[in-house]
Formats: sequence, structure tokens, C-alpha cells
Amino acid sequence: MTEDEKRRWEARAERDGFDPSAGPADLVRESAADLPSGRALDVATGEGRNAIFLAERGFTVDAVDISRTMLDRARGRAAERSASVNWILADVDDYCFSAAAYDVVTISYFDARDRLDAVKRALAPGGVLCYEHHLTTDSDDVADPSARYRFEPGELREACSDLTIDRYEEDRDAKLVRMVARNE
Repeated sequence: MTEDEKRRWEARAERDGFDPSAGPADLVRESAADLPSGRALDVATGEGRNAIFLAERGFTVDAVDISRTMLDRARGRAAERSASVNWILADVDDYCFSAAAYDVVTISYFDARDRLDAVKRALAPGGVLCYEHHLTTDSDDVADPSARYRFEPGELREACSDLTIDRYEEDRDAKLVRMVARNE
């Protein structure tokens, strides 16, 4: 992430409201019963909703985000819920993912395609990746700067073809792609 992008993200974090009632991403909540126990990593954690959810279910959780403001909110929220999370201030683009360290990795609404190989290597054998993100559609405005951060139809499935895909959905109306995949 460039310094300009970092500044814009931090300014957005400081400007936008905080929803203390926000729960985990739907995909993480829906998959919780089938996730292996152990260590979890929440990539680009934001306000920590996935990280806190997993910590409350007994996971040892690392949560990475570039925004100090977001991590401060996440820390406060976790403290209110007595959830223990290792909050890591780092740029995912530069972060050194530990190999085979995590039983669960969650990514929600963050374009990690440039780091996806490193993320997959961070999965322990049998580890699960839960990834939910924006999807492009034919109706998207190609001039929209955020369009470059969205997955093309089939792109996430192809990028994770070396994993066993347990669930894969592309909802073109909602412009979302959801995937649960295992490192078998």
C-alpha cells in the first residue's frame, strides 16, 4: 500500500462511524461450526469483528491491520467483551506471514490477491481460508477507482485452485464472492 493510500485509509477510519453491534462477516459466522480449532489470523481486521468472534470461540487470534485507529477501536471492543486478541499494526502488503501457522484465516472485504500465495502458505495442514469480498459485474462502472480492487467472476476460485474448495458462491446481484477452502 502506498503512503498516500495509507493516509487515506487512516483518514477514513477516523472519519467513519463505529458500529459496536457489528458482528462477524456472514461467511465466518455461517462457517464457525465447521472450522478447525486452534490458531486464527484475521487479515485486514478493521474493527476486529471476525477476530473477536473467533477469540470468543476459543481461538488464539492474531489480527492484522494498517490502521491504528481501527485497531484502537478493535482493542476497546475486545476489552468490553473480554476477548483476547493479538492486535498487529502492519501493512498486509509487507507483512511476513508465518508458514503453516494458522488453522483458520479470515479475509473480509480486502483485496489480498497480491498476497494470496503467502496467505495460503500460512494455512496449517487442514487449515481453512474464509474469504468474502466484492465482485465485479457487467454493470460496474469501469471508471470507478474501486473497481480494480474487486474480483472478476471465477478469479478467486482460480487463485485458490490448489486448495480444496468446500464452498464457493458468486452473488452477482449483491456483487459478492464467498469462499471457504481447505489446505488438504
